Amino acid sequence: MEPVIHTQGLTKYYGKVLGVQNLDLEVQPGEIFGFIGPNGAGKSTTIRLLLDLIRPDAGTARVLGMDVAASSRAIRRRVGYLPGELALFESMTGRQLLDFVSALRGSKPPALVASIVDALDLDLDRKVRNYSSGNRQKLAITQALMHRPDLLILDEPTNSLDPLIQQVLHGLLAEARDEGRSVFLSSHVLPEVERVADRVGIIRNGELVAIESIAGLKARAVHRLEVRFAEPISGDDPFAGIDTVRAAELADGRRIAHLLVEGSVDAVVKRLASFTVESLVSHDADLEEAFLAYYAPAEPVDAA
Repeated sequence: MEPVIHTQGLTKYYGKVLGVQNLDLEVQPGEIFGFIGPNGAGKSTTIRLLLDLIRPDAGTARVLGMDVAASSRAIRRRVGYLPGELALFESMTGRQLLDFVSALRGSKPPALVASIVDALDLDLDRKVRNYSSGNRQKLAITQALMHRPDLLILDEPTNSLDPLIQQVLHGLLAEARDEGRSVFLSSHVLPEVERVADRVGIIRNGELVAIESIAGLKARAVHRLEVRFAEPISGDDPFAGIDTVRAAELADGRRIAHLLVEGSVDAVVKRLASFTVESLVSHDADLEEAFLAYYAPAEPVDAA
């Protein structure tokens, strides 16, 4: 099937400041794609290019099989968009705003709106100006979801949401995926992406540096190991020559080793077989460790 998002060489500068450069990206039907990177990395620029809110300096983008410049109106009818920076009509109630947006689109399934509003615990009869930041975000999420779009493009969707509502949102996104619809989720909240995404793209300084499955990304992550030996370790660094060991430190009179291991710990475990080990504690790697590995320089081994 044709990708729901397909870009080639997509490039955007703001004057001399780079937004994104040579972005080659594909998002498949029926997947949640996490687009992660620190603030200023180019996430919002990419989204604005996909929605034809800004035009690229070079490259092309297709969304739902259509060129974004030639078919932007047709694309927007089938997309649910949550911007990273909200601008809502302050004098409207939540209900009035949803009715207004629905009139622009030409449809609003009442039952779906009611189920979303109920799930998010949102009062639609208050003025937007009286909403908290969390309720404003709930309202914006509702307008993005309520027409059952083929593609959801969400920029930092959990901003201002409490943990319970974040879980509700994750459930709504999973439902969309299960129905065969797609989600493009931009975030710098890495545990959020880990929980919901099928694949992730990592953007750094405007360039896409990796596209991985969650399992593949975690395989690159750093595991923290603590090894307690039955007796002090003598001689040279016992972990020298193991490529996956990024850092090693011996403590407590050389009876305890603290290790940073990138990827598989198999080689370390095999090396430990030559010692008497009293205990081995592994702190599971997560997506944040893997993500930071793309930004942080390699750490030197210290066996002192």
